[in-house]
Amino acid sequence: MRFATLLTAAALSIATALPALADKLSLNEISGYLNKLQSAKGSFTQINGDGTISTGTVYITRPGKARFEYNPPEKALVLVNSGQVAIFDKKLGGPPESYPLSQTPLSIILARNVNLSQAGMVQGHGYDGTATTVTAQDPKRPEYGNIQLKFTDNPVELRQWIITDNNGGQTTVVLGGLERGSISNRMYDIRGEIARQ
Repeated sequence: MRFATLLTAAALSIATALPALADKLSLNEISGYLNKLQSAKGSFTQINGDGTISTGTVYITRPGKARFEYNPPEKALVLVNSGQVAIFDKKLGGPPESYPLSQTPLSIILARNVNLSQAGMVQGHGYDGTATTVTAQDPKRPEYGNIQLKFTDNPVELRQWIITDNNGGQTTVVLGGLERGSISNRMYDIRGEIARQ
């Protein structure tokens, strides 16, 4: 199970939830929204590079933590913590695949301080009449691909992301709406999950 495919599948569903009128959000507004987004959870639909679709629940605690729980028939779990991404495939069993978070574009939105105005980060900033889209990469590690984020306005809300990996593969994650609230750090415990395998 490829990491980029798992994350891309977390694309946000926006077709039914976009407001009729909105304004293009500035990079400072988007950075401010992400920096205030501390803990949240929500449903997601993931569209994988091969066209298959997965669903599940995502938990995010900034900085640096995320959990993607996939609904049956998938038997996958992705944990992000302590600078690592661990992918558990319960069909195969065994230890998880592990990658440094810094090697994925997801690190941009999980960073302690998101600053989309820094040089070399944003490759695209557009508005389609209903949503603002920002395409960003880590300027220190452009070889690891990019992430395209989609936001609605009033209130500002992250609705979707598309991760393009270094091979051009894309994974789309559509969010069903993020509910803010405290989340236990145990939800992101990679070692604890390995011990339960």
